Amino acid sequence: MPSRAANTSRAPAVAGLFYPLERDALRRDVSGYLAAVPARGPMPKAIVVPHAGYVYSAAVAAAAYGRLRDGAANVTRVVLLGPSHRVAFRGVALPAADAFATPLGSVPIDAAAREALSRRPEVVVADGAHRHEHSLEVQLPFLQAVLDAFTLLPIVIGDASAEAVAGLLDDVWGGRETLIVVSTDLSHYNAYAHALRVDALTCRRIAALDPVLEGEDACGCIGVNALLLAAKRRGLVATQLAACNSGDTAGDRARVVGYAAFGFYPR
Repeated sequence: MPSRAANTSRAPAVAGLFYPLERDALRRDVSGYLAAVPARGPMPKAIVVPHAGYVYSAAVAAAAYGRLRDGAANVTRVVLLGPSHRVAFRGVALPAADAFATPLGSVPIDAAAREALSRRPEVVVADGAHRHEHSLEVQLPFLQAVLDAFTLLPIVIGDASAEAVAGLLDDVWGGRETLIVVSTDLSHYNAYAHALRVDALTCRRIAALDPVLEGEDACGCIGVNALLLAAKRRGLVATQLAACNSGDTAGDRARVVGYAAFGFYPR
């Protein structure tokens, strides 16, 4: 692992863009999205959630995060995976930073798990892959709102196979103390009616634990496919919790982006 300064923290990159910059406004918005979730339900082992600006997709994300509230006291670590949107690299990237910050405070990195995973050949430790990446950052305020104290293992996925990423998940799967969060949006920039058909098929494949998603189906397809592989090996079932697209929330219907939330549960 490369040397690094002590007590470094990744600063928020999209606060004020994807979600409110001001702490009280952010807390109020997240609380409002969670309050709109009609039922909590059982605690999932893993969730799939979208990563667009909150006005577009936070209501869908809240449908998954709301399911964490009853089991929140048991969770002490979150393994968070999302695709790289800005930096091209081979493998997957862990941060060198010691914490990730949001307007709601800082979340410490699970240094022991980072050290263990960094020995794998597909893993690099690179703050640059994380510095401007929104797919992980937008999940943190929801996690901070619903969980007690927890550590974070943030993984940005570059050019990697689903099988390799599933292997990483195997290493950090843990028990009920570990929550797996996979960040992805669905199809991008289709007309509304076409997007409904494409995203419905993607959702059926996720529910069937069929790890065949491609980039046009979901920008985080590698992470989702990896989770589907890992979930199938462990006999989990996937339940769709919510779905919509930007044409339903804050965008026009000529070119929409799709969103869905899933929970993964023991049989």
